[in-house]
Amino acid sequence: MLKKNIILLLIALCINISVIAQSKSRWFSESRPLDSIILSDPCILADQQTRTYYMTGTGGQLWKSKDLKRWAGPYQVIQTDSSSWMGKNPMVWAAELHQYKGKYYYFATFTNKNIKIDSVRGNVIERRACHVLVSDKAEGPYLPMKDKTYLPANMPTLDGTFWVDVDQQPYMVFCHEWLQNWNGTVEKIRLKPDLSGTLGNAKLLFKASDSPWSRERTSKGDTTFNKVTDGPWLFKTQTGKLGMLWTSWIFNLYTQGVAYSQSGTLDGPWIQEKEPITPPNFGHGMLFKTFDGKLLMSVHSHKKIDGRTIRIPHLFEVDDSGDKLVLGKQYFKP
Repeated sequence: MLKKNIILLLIALCINISVIAQSKSRWFSESRPLDSIILSDPCILADQQTRTYYMTGTGGQLWKSKDLKRWAGPYQVIQTDSSSWMGKNPMVWAAELHQYKGKYYYFATFTNKNIKIDSVRGNVIERRACHVLVSDKAEGPYLPMKDKTYLPANMPTLDGTFWVDVDQQPYMVFCHEWLQNWNGTVEKIRLKPDLSGTLGNAKLLFKASDSPWSRERTSKGDTTFNKVTDGPWLFKTQTGKLGMLWTSWIFNLYTQGVAYSQSGTLDGPWIQEKEPITPPNFGHGMLFKTFDGKLLMSVHSHKKIDGRTIRIPHLFEVDDSGDKLVLGKQYFKP
């Protein structure tokens, strides 16, 4: 009887090993290299619990990877409230994943093209706003919380990100879109303790016109600052210096700059670096650490194929050992 049980146990073990091997083989065959994925505003969460990298961005889908080289997906992971201002099928921009106090949060910009909130200089502005969803797991599903509105309905906002400031309070840092104010801003607003809504009013941190490096041409052909503020991302260097990545344009090239807070808090003042931190055509960056402790920056580049502009994610190595970030080489450059 004992011999029979041992034989049955060995057979079961072999079957399990075969199933696992087939599963891994199928995952690998269905996964794709990073540079084959078309994705704007890539944001990567390195989840220690599952030892898995999760990537999201514009479009609101999710990709998974064990090594940052090959990615499985995309997966649908968000659920929105169709009875809210977003409607049934909102556009999803610049999504981010954040872990906070045992929960996972999905910061994203949602747009309802059927609602018009303003018209400025001939541009009709649609209802667009930053919002937060929540999940118990990194892979979702991410669901709405109590508050249906985080920011004023008459204000187009985008690219909300997350930061806990020195007062130990959680904040959303976001952009007020240039289409309305004609000089994009980066602002902060305090979040409720469980991130289910916002508290009080937003506060201005800086304007697009503060940039010493962005450029565009006026209708008269003169050179001036670019009006766009995109993709804020907060970080601290190893020396404790508070900084912020953010993106604008140098004429027709999407480019990322960096600013540092003189006070070490979100209130600033924010001192802009004179030169961009990335090469031309790379922007909307964020920072994360690999499971072996290497600091990386995730960005996207623009590329034209058959007259269509596509965006492709890339990874750069970063050194944060000093008071300022230093960008290194591309990580496994394709």
